Amino acid sequence: MLQTVERQTGADPRWCVLWLHGLGADGNDFAPIVPQLVRPDWPAIRFVFPHAPLRQVTINGGMRMRAWYDIRSLSIDQRADQQGVRESMAQVEALIAREGERGIPPARVILAGFSQGGAIALSAALRREQALAGVMALSTYLPMAAQTPSEATAGGCGTPVFMAHGLLDPVVMLDLGERSRDALRAMGVPVEWHTYPMPHAVCPDEINDIRHWLDQRLHG
Repeated sequence: MLQTVERQTGADPRWCVLWLHGLGADGNDFAPIVPQLVRPDWPAIRFVFPHAPLRQVTINGGMRMRAWYDIRSLSIDQRADQQGVRESMAQVEALIAREGERGIPPARVILAGFSQGGAIALSAALRREQALAGVMALSTYLPMAAQTPSEATAGGCGTPVFMAHGLLDPVVMLDLGERSRDALRAMGVPVEWHTYPMPHAVCPDEINDIRHWLDQRLHG
């Protein structure tokens, strides 16, 4: 089981937001966002921020860092290490199962991720037999795009997705985000798409839009 950082907004949480960080960061990266994000009228939420495993990352000279998968090439068709993606998906599934044991079923779990973390969030959610409450895919893309349509489930394709991308992103180019959005929509996934005048980051307007989207999930 991955180590995690946890923040609860109240006693006996009935919802969980499972949030995956980007390459080279760790679970502490997005924990400070919780007070900015939550509304006082929301039900109690457990925010879970796992630490990705340490692994060598090829495009960073083989340096060991926290990563959900190896990035072997800047070419999109060879970008993601498929074995690493599937291993991380399994680790996320274990965390979702743990939430079930703690009283929060998948239907009340929202899977979120930034950059690499978003790629895992999308990959895992689309392949689940039991749908999640939603996915937040921030500054990211859909890996293994060629295999995904045949591996995606009806529940996965019915899961609502919030996608956000920086217009000035030099790491995950906007075009890659747009192509991933279009691929998801072609599979019937309900995608809400937002762009912001920012680089590879998160901005206040995006946080406001995430809050509104989460409000619809929690009170829908």
